[in-house]
Amino acid sequence: MRTTLEKARQKTNENNIDVLQAIIEKNYDARKGYRKAMMDIQDPELKSFMQQQALVRSSFTTAIDQEIRNLGETPIENGSVTATLHRTWIDIKSRIADNADDIIIEEIIRGEKAKVKEYKGALKNNLLAPETHNLLQSQLKSIKNTLKEVKQL
Repeated sequence: MRTTLEKARQKTNENNIDVLQAIIEKNYDARKGYRKAMMDIQDPELKSFMQQQALVRSSFTTAIDQEIRNLGETPIENGSVTATLHRTWIDIKSRIADNADDIIIEEIIRGEKAKVKEYKGALKNNLLAPETHNLLQSQLKSIKNTLKEVKQL
């Protein structure tokens, strides 16, 4: 028979896994989005920025992947179908626009704002282990900085 403490730890562990699986999926999507933007964008400086952000998101997924494995679970390995459809929509939109770079930047801002909201929700609404909380807090800070940078572009 398990103690109350053991049950609480198991519940926290399961909750951490659920939160991390959702977040890793979004980071796969972000990484793919930045890679796609890097291919489509014309401005060399923006292209470099997109490449850098794709690498940052790769590091996010690696860290979350390891955290999920440390919790005894196998991480998901792909992004969402919704994000794939969204990238296709951006493709169509940017092909018919006068300035595709502007459309891509607008969509990146929108995506980063959504990620800030998701991370904040995960941190606020869940009982997370300190390691998980610190990991997500650090990534949230990085996403906020990226959002500031993109807005200045």
